[in-house]
Amino acid sequence: MHLKLSKSKNLKGQVTIPGDKSISHRSIILSSLAEGTSEISGFLKGEDCLATLNSFKKMGVKIEEEDEKISVHGVGLHGLKKPTENLYLGNSGTSMRLLAGLLSGQKFSTILTGDSSLSSRPMKRILEPLKEMGASITASTNTAPLSIKPSNKLNGISYELPIASAQVKSCILLAGLYADSNTQVIESYLTRDHTEKMFKKFGIEIDENYKDSKKIIKISPPRKLNPSTLNIPGDFSSASFFIVAGLIIPNSEITLKNVGINSSRTALIKVLTQMGANIKIKNIKDDYEKTADIEIKTSNLKAIVLDEELIPNLIDELPILFIAASFARGKTIIRGVEELRTKESDRLEAMSNSLRVLGVESKSYSDGIDITGKSSLKSSVIIDSFGDHRIAMASSIACSMLDGENIIKNVENIQTSFPNFIETCGSLGIRAESF
Repeated sequence: MHLKLSKSKNLKGQVTIPGDKSISHRSIILSSLAEGTSEISGFLKGEDCLATLNSFKKMGVKIEEEDEKISVHGVGLHGLKKPTENLYLGNSGTSMRLLAGLLSGQKFSTILTGDSSLSSRPMKRILEPLKEMGASITASTNTAPLSIKPSNKLNGISYELPIASAQVKSCILLAGLYADSNTQVIESYLTRDHTEKMFKKFGIEIDENYKDSKKIIKISPPRKLNPSTLNIPGDFSSASFFIVAGLIIPNSEITLKNVGINSSRTALIKVLTQMGANIKIKNIKDDYEKTADIEIKTSNLKAIVLDEELIPNLIDELPILFIAASFARGKTIIRGVEELRTKESDRLEAMSNSLRVLGVESKSYSDGIDITGKSSLKSSVIIDSFGDHRIAMASSIACSMLDGENIIKNVENIQTSFPNFIETCGSLGIRAESF
């Protein structure tokens, strides 16, 4: 599938962004382990989250889907059953890394597989701490498929993350639910904390402290998880494409409703504000996660030197930040983003390619990029998204600024995170259609 886009005159209106992908994954995992029925609304029915949901169905969890609500009949910490087949997780790195931790504590064997993209992504980062805990987990080339067998017991460990990764942190914490003692994760750079917040929501005792500028997260093995009612906020990473669209497309004024504004996710707003963005946060609500309406108006953006300490907090938003920089005055300098090379595609290379096709002056480095913005770019371009949903959506926003008929190739994977992306574009005034 490909996307065809033409120039947008302006954006107007308000939309509700689909549910948060990270929270949706975790809602199914913890609801399945609870004792009783949990009710979930706002679940993201994208391919990635459905991979997690279907995996738990295959492990004996009854999950009922009705309209916009999902009922998960939890089987308890020790109630999962051995699946009759390998668990295929498609393109979802979150599913694979989080389930690897959880399944390391089970009394049955499992094999986790994925598509070609997921099968090339690094898994050594979870294999090492899990093996340190006593897990029996193997991968022939430190990539999927992952083979997990029952271990005699899992040991609680204290583990300092060598890289900033919420997935690795969550993997260890989920394994820690089955450990024989406390599990502690130490992070030097703050990563998204949806797992910690949801642990509390399900009644898991979790202690969060700070020492020498490091965050220390400690859990004790729980006796049980309590069922819960969860309203999942709109996904900030999905909202980010329309935040930037509203800033760069002339004469635009839009509102994104009920978006999650967890402080471990919203560094992009801080960065865009530094660039001169007119963004207002309104109607803040605070349940287990903070939500708000985000108002965006067209702005004259200026280039910045990106603070590297913010990068773990906006790793998924970097492709669309590259597009914002492409329409900012001056040269934006970005370093310390080598983690982009280990995503669904080599996002640093893929976005460098998109910028070249668009006519944006840029220079790539092993860990970053310089982007010199300009007000007018090429027209009638063809961009390959390399099957990466965030490259496809970021490039789409840029193409909505161009004359002529513009094509984004290989966009099927938009379904992994934003199934109604094209419809949302249309409701705001972005002229996009698939073919």
